[in-house]
Amino acid sequence: MKFIHRLAYYLGGFAIGLMLLMFFLNGKDASCDYGPNARTIKNIGSKSFIYNNEAYSFIMAESLDSTIVSNLVKFGNVDFSKSKTDIDSCKIYLIENSYKERDLELMVKNCDSIATILDIKYANN
Repeated sequence: MKFIHRLAYYLGGFAIGLMLLMFFLNGKDASCDYGPNARTIKNIGSKSFIYNNEAYSFIMAESLDSTIVSNLVKFGNVDFSKSKTDIDSCKIYLIENSYKERDLELMVKNCDSIATILDIKYANN
């Protein structure tokens, strides 16, 4: 069999396989959260948020709402060097993100069923 025929069979089978995958995975929330940052963010984002007094006063002063805070967590980056992950009960993570071209830092206490926003502040530049 010539190379061009083998290539055509291969590409045809590959295309059929892609169409089957698209059919089975269509509409499903399939994600590849294998990195430590993605797993931590997904874990925190799946819980309901409670705001500490300092975080609540910052939210009120800056006119933020819960959707903005949720997106700050969802699209943020965890700084594991400044986080306290060696605690047994509830780990505390520092999440960095930017909002309106200013860098923000969020301290989040991640417990089993709830995530507490301990503090939100502008990063020191």
